[in-house]
This record gives sequence, structure tokens and C-alpha cells, in this order.
Amino acid sequence: MSINYIKPVMTPDELKELHPLRNDLKVLKAKRDKMIADVITGASDKFLVIIGPCSADNENAVCDYVNRLAKIQENVAEKIILIPRIYTNKPRTTGEGYKGILHQPDPEKAPDLREGIIAMRKMHIRSIEETHLFAADEMLYPENWPYIEDILSYVAVGARSVENQQHRLTISGLNIPCGMKNPTSGTLSVMLNSCIAAQSGHTFIYRGYEAKTDGNPLTHTILRGAVSKHDQYLPNYHYEDLMLLNELYKQHDLKNPACIIDANHANSSKHYNEQPRIIYEVLHSRSVSSDIKKLVKGVMIESYIEPGNQSIHEHTYGKSITDACLGWEESEKLIYDIADRL
Repeated sequence: MSINYIKPVMTPDELKELHPLRNDLKVLKAKRDKMIADVITGASDKFLVIIGPCSADNENAVCDYVNRLAKIQENVAEKIILIPRIYTNKPRTTGEGYKGILHQPDPEKAPDLREGIIAMRKMHIRSIEETHLFAADEMLYPENWPYIEDILSYVAVGARSVENQQHRLTISGLNIPCGMKNPTSGTLSVMLNSCIAAQSGHTFIYRGYEAKTDGNPLTHTILRGAVSKHDQYLPNYHYEDLMLLNELYKQHDLKNPACIIDANHANSSKHYNEQPRIIYEVLHSRSVSSDIKKLVKGVMIESYIEPGNQSIHEHTYGKSITDACLGWEESEKLIYDIADRL
């Protein structure tokens, strides 16, 4: 057994030259980044809503979706900052199945990572140019960060990656907010330790270089629920869970205590239509506890144009081919409901 090297992929500099971010958009990104960072630090009392498809599998449908978000953003700007989910990598528990547009620009064809890297950046750039919203993506592969480091405003590290040393050290070199999810076991200390590591500076090997980082003070937690040893889903968005996390934050030497609630995954027992109910409960907890209001800075929602999901070989426009998502009508209503309850 060995690794067979198929073909080289372009460097991040080559990709950025092929699909650059315009200078005027760089200025807008700096402003948007500051707005989002201010929420994490507590300088702003706006609420983050990180929302979009489970996996960004189709450029036209994703950009259509983000354009719809942009129209709502204008109406809720006083209370909410919308961050579109444009997730171009899809973690697979068993390693099988669609791994995202980075691997397969066409979900029905064989992997082509060279074309996937192009498709990934091209979709992000198009969305930015059309909407002036800057997206969140998941850091599934730390070495891929330089391909999109200039265009993202938020990064998440998933439940299966949060204990990984390379993820933690790479996040320590970012200058945008990064959410660390609790592991699938639900152990909160693992999540908090990942924040400690990412908020600290490190020296390590990265993309062929000895690299040094200063630490990322905007690293924070994401509660996404857990799975017990009996494979039962265990939600962790309830009032008691949030109060516990608040106390644990006090016990750790962490900057900018902050938490995002992932309303899907184990928190919803993968019942996507439960996401609104979960979010309403979180907003209620914020309304009755000043500590929770200060801690919980936003929510994460899986949403697309059509509700539910479909197989890769079906072709319903704007419907997830991975985890099931809220449809657009429910999502639009939910965003306005959130604004009304803040």
C-alpha cells in the first residue's frame, strides 16, 4: 500500500491570480469582518445567523440562495448579521459518499481536486460579487486554508476535527472568528481546550514551512449536540447546558467568551424541521438570563431553497444532497422571527 501521486494542483497564489477578489470588495470585507468580530468580543450586541446549505453543491443554486439572504439582510441589519454558509468540504464519518465541491465539482463524476479547488473559490467569489456578503466555510483540511483565506469571514471546525492538533494550530494563525464545535462525544473540556490552543501562539510545520502564529482571540465554541455510547442523540442547547458552559468559561483562561448554537445535527436529532423550535428556546434562554445573553452570540442553521434532501442522482434545484435542510419559506420566516425576538 502507498500514496499514489496523481497530478499537481495549483498553488494558492496561482488560484488567487485566476480568481482574484476585487480591491473594492477587500475594503467591504474588512468592514464586514470588523462587524462580526465586534459581536464575538461583545463590542456589538447584534446577533449572528450563520445560515445556508449543509453542503454547497451547486454554484447557481447557492448563489441564488445567498442573493435571497442579501435582500433580507437589508431589512434586519439593525439586529442581525447574516453569514451565508458556503461549505465546500463535507466530512464523511465512514469516508464514503459525496465529500463536497472541493472533491467533486460534479457530484456525479469522479473526484477532481484541481478543478474542485477552482470551483470552490469561483463560487465564493461570485457570491461575494453578487451579494456583498462574506461567507462561512468549514476547515476540514487545514492545508487548504490559503486557497480561500482572503474571502471568508467565519470558519468552523467540526466535531470530528476539533481534537486534531493541526486544526488547532492552523486556527491560531487566523484573524477572523472561528468556532470550535464540541466533539461527537459532547465533552465540553475538549472543545474548550481547543479554544485555549487556538487562542495561543505556536510554531509548527505548515505547507512546507516552519510557521509561527500569534494566536486567534476570536476563537469560540459551538454547541452542536452529542451522541452517547448507545448512539442516542443528546442535545446541549438547553438553559442548563448554557449555564454550565458559562461557568466552565469562567474557569478557563479564555478571551472573549462566546458561543454559537448549531440548531441541527445532534441538537435536532437530525430532524431539520426542529431547528426553529430549538432557536426559539435559545432566544428565550437569552431573554431570561443576562449571562446567557452575553454568552450566546448567534445560531447556525442548515437551510436551502427546497426543504429536505435528495440523492445525488436526483436533480431538484436547490435541494440538499447531504443533510436535510429547512426550505426557503421556513428560513425567511425564521430570520424575521429571530429579529422580532431579539
